[in-house]
Amino acid sequence: MQKTMPQLLRKRARCAVFVGLGASILIGLHPAAAQQPAKVTVRNSAELQKAVARATAGTRIELSSGDYVGGLTFSNVRGEPDKPIVIAAADAARPPVFKGRNEGLHFSNVAHLELHNLTIQGGNYNGLNIDDGGNFTKPSHHIVLRGLHVKNVGRGGNQDGIKLSGITDFRVENCVVEFWGLKGSAIDMVGCHRGVIVGNAFRHDPKLEDAQGSGVQTKGGTSDVTVRGNRFEHARGRAVNIGGSTDLDVFRPPINQWKGKEFYEAKDIVVEGNTFIGSSAPIAFVGVDGATVRFNTFYRPRRWVIRILRETTAEGFVPTRNGVFSDNIIAFRSTEWKEGGVNVGPNTAPDTFRFERNFWFCLDKPALSAPRLPTKERDGVRGQDPKFRDAEKDDLRLSDDSPAKKFGAEALEKKE
Repeated sequence: MQKTMPQLLRKRARCAVFVGLGASILIGLHPAAAQQPAKVTVRNSAELQKAVARATAGTRIELSSGDYVGGLTFSNVRGEPDKPIVIAAADAARPPVFKGRNEGLHFSNVAHLELHNLTIQGGNYNGLNIDDGGNFTKPSHHIVLRGLHVKNVGRGGNQDGIKLSGITDFRVENCVVEFWGLKGSAIDMVGCHRGVIVGNAFRHDPKLEDAQGSGVQTKGGTSDVTVRGNRFEHARGRAVNIGGSTDLDVFRPPINQWKGKEFYEAKDIVVEGNTFIGSSAPIAFVGVDGATVRFNTFYRPRRWVIRILRETTAEGFVPTRNGVFSDNIIAFRSTEWKEGGVNVGPNTAPDTFRFERNFWFCLDKPALSAPRLPTKERDGVRGQDPKFRDAEKDDLRLSDDSPAKKFGAEALEKKE
């Protein structure tokens, strides 16, 4: 029997498939889906703007390969739980490229949004900017950035590869960010909460690694963020800046709405399973109230492996405190090692830091492997060669006979 049109529509609604957070999910069509198909293919920036304006929960917008004009701004792009709006390359092997202008892409006041396999290059300011639209009490939320490539952005100042302000419940994975502004960050977070940054690569010029700037920065009240399994190659002066220095009027949530009377730049940050090459200080604790750095591999930090600093000194801000540094491999050269590897600034509480089970090795003078720490380390190992496979070619995997198997980035992979 021939089916009527309403019957066909009901059947299609039952069978519609949308791609969510890495899995296929069966859902019904949104009531407004008649305005736009569940999957839309676009070929230029104008078509993309129209498709985003019409997108409803569950819409997937696929971009054909080719060059797109940058400088695009979008607001109020909002999917729903299990029905995100996805903007993705039609062919991940040949991603669309957003070029030039001031910013590559800018999203404000968004929710349940995913960006997959896009390239952003050039531009005077940030490559990708996602924020809360200036409403500090209503963050953008449930954001996934996957497989992005951001490169050669900024004009030499405080410009970021990816800028996140007022974002909660987010994930950045398998992205590459390289050559951002000299005073900026690969990923800069201001007032962001409950996020994971995993499996990414951050690269900059090794001739500029003593300058300002950072790889990943968590500041402005940022909390509950994990930085896991990434690779940092000469990612500026501070590869991971846990905390920072933020104008008081841009903290999220606003300072006057905090429940307690103790303020911080960052809290409950975890940095684990990462590989670091270079940087004058791969890890900086700055205005932090609790952070853990564990199971990372550090190769040839140019001055220190850690800095403990405080840059925001307004009333009510805690001294930098309660850091944990454990189960890491630190391989350094004596000619590049300052102050025993740890730099401690004023108005901090270094006596609250814990050092446990780290593997320290001075590459050129093993007898000088012992660091100078602000508190006594428990069960540290010093002076043994970790036996990297080929460190001169940046292969920091451990040889089969390495004595450091229980330490560093590979140990976390095996532990999980």
